[in-house]
Amino acid sequence: MKLVKNIQSTAKKVLEEEANAILKIVASIDSSFESCVNHLLKAKGRLVITGIGKSAIIAQKIVATLNSTGTPALFMHAADAIHGDLGMIQTEDTVMCISKSGDTPEIKILIPLIKRTGVKLIAMVSNTSSYLGKNADFILHAYTEKEADILNLAPTTSTTVALALGDALAVCLLECRGFNSDDFAKYHPGGALGKRLYLKVSDIYPNHGLPLVSENASIKEAFLEISSKRLGATAVVNQDNDLLGIITDGDVRRMLNVHDNLVGLTAKDIMTAKPKSINADAFAVEALQLMQEKSITQLVVVENNKPIGFVHLHDLLKEGLV
Repeated sequence: MKLVKNIQSTAKKVLEEEANAILKIVASIDSSFESCVNHLLKAKGRLVITGIGKSAIIAQKIVATLNSTGTPALFMHAADAIHGDLGMIQTEDTVMCISKSGDTPEIKILIPLIKRTGVKLIAMVSNTSSYLGKNADFILHAYTEKEADILNLAPTTSTTVALALGDALAVCLLECRGFNSDDFAKYHPGGALGKRLYLKVSDIYPNHGLPLVSENASIKEAFLEISSKRLGATAVVNQDNDLLGIITDGDVRRMLNVHDNLVGLTAKDIMTAKPKSINADAFAVEALQLMQEKSITQLVVVENNKPIGFVHLHDLLKEGLV
């Protein structure tokens, strides 16, 4: 029969222990860590990260983070390395080995083989007095006092600490390289993340027709323009095609509540003057932020205060920005 436990209490205890473990390794960020970062900044080759078991999984995540932030990296499984994959290491590479104990049989076999290649070795290890720690050129001290499970066996706290330390390494390299949002967009062209960094209003608004009426247009003409372009709004312009206002579905509803007789009313009578607008070369995420700030669903796209299109919230939803 399973013991009945307080599930919430257990979950909170795990999170607290892992959070405290991360805080404890802050003190290990010293000149040794800085030397490791400086070596990687100067290195012409890649960072090859290896490990076994759960450490191998953490290694793969760190590799992914490094590659996406400007540091070339690749993953080498420790078990596969001694069966041929060691050949992926090139003379200008650096190898980082992740291991909590630093004394597993696979690590003890692998380390001499790595050292024989002549490359520099980084140890991400809890026990700095281990075989791995003693043979490393640089040490990232991923100290872990105990695991978070009741048996102190399952890799939990140790993998969390290693993951966090890997993030610290990646961000330091990112900042030292001057990696910026344009670089990030280059490495993340797909998905919502990439689109936030490169998608512009000019990429979106040409997908629609431009709903447009003159300030003297009749209410019927304004209705028809809103309906035909299916954007829920139309821009209102003067004789020089300068933007004067916007008529939305909401403006129409408010007009019907106020006016019993529509005869003689023009677009200028019911429009919202000085509507929110955006330039075509603005990023789409800027349009989204403006819509959210003003609680509106569309923006007039302008060039020299002349409407050239519309961008709608639905466009941004379709692009996955929301």
